[in-house]
Amino acid sequence: MLNYRKFAIGKLAQIGPRYLPFADVASEDVPLSRLLRLSLFQVTVGMALVLLVGTLNRVMIVELDVPAALVGIMISLPLLFAPFRTLIGFKSDTFSSAFGWRRVPFIWKGTMLQFGGFAIMPFALLVLSGYGDAVDAPRWIGYGSAALAFLLVGAGVHMVQTVGLALATDLVPEEDQPNVVGLMYVMLLVGMIVSAFIFGALLENYTPGRLIQCIQGAAVVTIVLNAAAMWKQEGRNRERAMASLENRPKPQFADSWQQFIAGQGAMRLLVVIAFGTLGFGMADVLLEPYGGQVLNMSVAQTTKLTAVLAAGSLVGFALASRVLSRGASPVNMSFYGALVGLPAFAAIIASAQVDAPMLFVGATLAAGFGAGLFGHGTLTATMRNAPKDQIGLSLGAWGAVQATSAGIGVAMGGIIRDIVVSLPGAATFAPETAYTPVFVLEIICLLAALIALYPLMRKITRTRPLQTYLQSKRT
Repeated sequence: MLNYRKFAIGKLAQIGPRYLPFADVASEDVPLSRLLRLSLFQVTVGMALVLLVGTLNRVMIVELDVPAALVGIMISLPLLFAPFRTLIGFKSDTFSSAFGWRRVPFIWKGTMLQFGGFAIMPFALLVLSGYGDAVDAPRWIGYGSAALAFLLVGAGVHMVQTVGLALATDLVPEEDQPNVVGLMYVMLLVGMIVSAFIFGALLENYTPGRLIQCIQGAAVVTIVLNAAAMWKQEGRNRERAMASLENRPKPQFADSWQQFIAGQGAMRLLVVIAFGTLGFGMADVLLEPYGGQVLNMSVAQTTKLTAVLAAGSLVGFALASRVLSRGASPVNMSFYGALVGLPAFAAIIASAQVDAPMLFVGATLAAGFGAGLFGHGTLTATMRNAPKDQIGLSLGAWGAVQATSAGIGVAMGGIIRDIVVSLPGAATFAPETAYTPVFVLEIICLLAALIALYPLMRKITRTRPLQTYLQSKRT
């Protein structure tokens, strides 16, 4: 029996490096099992995103009869912490505990914020909806406690993801960073997909008690998985520990930020991230209604669009990781990603004119693919353009701009669609009229990203190929 187990494990180990696009990031010092364990923090982040944006969005509006406008405000509250990701990353770069840790204390703080938000959330929602005995509770208690719960979970998600990615990049050499970033974001997608199926199955027969169990279960899973992810990942550093005891002066955020933006093309790159994220993100909440109202696709067919978009992003991340790890320019990768988005959204518009659902599905896959290339390229370019001691700050800056732009993009897409629908005579418009302006605006944003990117393709030095890097290490 033992021989069979050894044989099976050996075969799995051979399959990983050959077929998994990010498995070659593993080494003797940092094996794949350790990286996969660290990536569990992305699983909990994905679970939180699905719970907030997907599951609770539907439950609050349909089952709890909470006004849609109030639900939208609650869901957008976590975005208030997105700009603080830069400060969080900076703090994790410069912080030192008595054990010499930099990243682990922040991941743990973020985990506790998530846990606290999930602990408050189910009862806050029941009070907010006036369910059962909560009908006599003052409304401000429901509003305040629900807002606090969403704020805590949002703050925890931003902190855990920013510092977790910084820790992942700390563990591997520079030439492997594109692969480890790709692995982390694949696990984010895995966490979102798996948790969506689990929450859907658990809440198929909805009851308030079942909702409480699901959210509290998410809190426990968050603690367990994040604790497993952190375990023995960051080594203790005696020099940093002594520095914390000696109260040495620490760098100031303003000085570090000035140093970061003084880097070659740093501010232009952040502008590119904003435009590109807007370009890819506006249609996220409109693809399914577009398929249903314009192309007469069934509920089952439109539900699969999320998986199609995620699959395209996964392929884009995989390809970008493989190419970037061989020395390709991340700026060029970002350019190609935005370029792919142009025909993708043009095809989405055209699918309504020729009544071609399959063209729409293919265009959605291409849009996800372009978003994967663009996201990985801009993230890698931001990391490599930053000083070595500012990895957390650079990741925080990327995350702050990306998360804020994504939230604004989703809101703009919905607002533009609603404005067109409310125009006089809107009942006589073609079904696609309310959606086409959003897709056109996405194309314009991607064009703006391409225009801003072009000078960077010549300014930012091309990353050294892997062979050159290894040769320099040997010499």
